[in-house]
Amino acid sequence: MPGNNRNRRNNRNRKKRKQYGFYFDYTLLFVLVFIVGFGLTMIYSTSSYTAQIEEGDPEFYFRKQLIFTIIGFALMIVETKILDYHYLKKLAVVIYIGGLLCMFLLKTPLGITRNGATRWIKIPGLGQFQPAELVKIGTIAMTALLIVKAGQNIKKFRTVIVICIISGFAPALLVYVLSSNMSSALIVALISVVMTFVAYPGYKIYVALTGLAAVAFGAFYSWIKKMAVSGNMTGKFRLNRILVWLNPEKYIDDKGYQTVQALYAIGSGGLFGKGLGKSLQKLGYIPESQNDMIFSVICEELGLFGAFCLIALFIVMLWRINHIAQNAPDLFGSMLATGVFAHIAIQVILNIAVVTNTIPNTGVSLPFISYGGTAAVFLLLELGVVFNISSQIKLER
Repeated sequence: MPGNNRNRRNNRNRKKRKQYGFYFDYTLLFVLVFIVGFGLTMIYSTSSYTAQIEEGDPEFYFRKQLIFTIIGFALMIVETKILDYHYLKKLAVVIYIGGLLCMFLLKTPLGITRNGATRWIKIPGLGQFQPAELVKIGTIAMTALLIVKAGQNIKKFRTVIVICIISGFAPALLVYVLSSNMSSALIVALISVVMTFVAYPGYKIYVALTGLAAVAFGAFYSWIKKMAVSGNMTGKFRLNRILVWLNPEKYIDDKGYQTVQALYAIGSGGLFGKGLGKSLQKLGYIPESQNDMIFSVICEELGLFGAFCLIALFIVMLWRINHIAQNAPDLFGSMLATGVFAHIAIQVILNIAVVTNTIPNTGVSLPFISYGGTAAVFLLLELGVVFNISSQIKLER
């Protein structure tokens, strides 16, 4: 009888226990594959003419991007299926410091200068590498680690400020000083801000800071516009990008050329575009159209409809990453997914804003679409972390 009672109690306890299955976000995987495939198609479309003229091979840029994409997917699969995202807790400091040290290599003979900017380092026998991309991953990992280590102290705003300075503002300043890469510096800083914003329980301070920033920007915009109209700014301030932003047509023969040609491409595409591969602006009018300005060619060939479809795909991707962040097994996983969300969202918004001349030209690429091997590999690695987090989410049956 005692044994039977014990068995009945065990059976009741087993029934009370929740049974779990494990989750994998196939929607995110489908959207990722579609966007990457679309990006490869557009890279071939936008770069074939330039590649034929410069390299004698219309598939030159496409082939290089395809190789890096395959490498990125292979590493993503390894990270998804074999590794555990918690390894980033142990390696966060190493990745963070490693990214900063790589930035100093730009000032050595390994640094590669293009168009007056030194943003790549040469790796003998392997090619080139953009260290700012490693800094972005280091910022995501380091910010997530510091938030977890902060514990209940994250409720204090001064803790948020310290985390932002250590993991975001300091590396952003280093990126800007060593590479003059304002866009990457801005992205690094904003990643830490978004992650701490999500972790910090209060919103009133952020609302107040946003209001102050808006007022300051409005005053600065009014002042800069008056200075530009009066002609007093030229020769006194190094603000050429803002001048071009305010009146790109005036500088069409110089720094405003790329912006104006991109706007021509967007305007000539209309609602449904000229058709895939039929862009005229990519035929030498938009410099390196496969890079930062690829969105303008998308608008020209596929129209506003195609552009909105691409934006919708990015929205779905971000929605799924946000879903994973909200349901992550622990705070560290949630913060890592939030960091990836912030990175992709910030970069998409900045790129489209630059191409449409909503903000001054900062030279930021469009994730998974623009040409760039380093960016492709590291973005897919980030998605590998997100998929690994999603695979550890328990679903109640």
